[in-house]
Amino acid sequence: MIEELQLADEDANSVSFLDGERTPAGLIRLACALHASAASLAEIRDMLGWFGVDRSRPAIRNWCQSFAESHEQTFTAEPDRVAVDEKQVQLAEEREMWLYAAIDIDSKVVLHARLSEHRGTDPATSFLRELKEKHRVSDAEFLVDGMGYLTALAKTDLGGHLDYSDRNIVEKLFQTFTMRIGRFHETWNGSQPSAERWLTAYAYYYNHLRSHQALDNQPPAEAAGLS
Repeated sequence: MIEELQLADEDANSVSFLDGERTPAGLIRLACALHASAASLAEIRDMLGWFGVDRSRPAIRNWCQSFAESHEQTFTAEPDRVAVDEKQVQLAEEREMWLYAAIDIDSKVVLHARLSEHRGTDPATSFLRELKEKHRVSDAEFLVDGMGYLTALAKTDLGGHLDYSDRNIVEKLFQTFTMRIGRFHETWNGSQPSAERWLTAYAYYYNHLRSHQALDNQPPAEAAGLS
């Protein structure tokens, strides 16, 4: 795991937001990536103990929040095919929201993900407009699963069609998202900003650190030449 995350001295810049921290930069980066991928704050605290580092869960949470805030996507992708969809997720016992996500079908790069209080054509249109601001998707083929998305695509001058097979990759992404959200929603206390920070951190982990067998064991952004 340490080798996969490349915890060499040159990686210290990836946690420059924590200048002055007495904890080694490599361990901070490992802790943040582990939380983005699967580990709870308590599990990370125990892991740090193996290295002789004693940190509280609130301190580790602050690392992870800062990590997310400093890793907003900076690359611009130009995908050929994009799968986009939404799924209901639960942030707290009585709070449900809609998670919107878009992924490049061929490179497997997560292009955009965010939460919305509502579902429908208007939220989908807003999400697609944000996607256009982040990436060059005007010529991309969008694969969707509902007529509402076709209306949203028309409103944003994007093209696509209904598809129920090639777009399965976005369903697999949602499975991962919802599994993580189901595990961590108590930590977030139903907070949308906290959940969105985690989504940012996870997108960075997924795109830049998590290797994919279908991509010759490279992370998506590296395989696509975007890292």
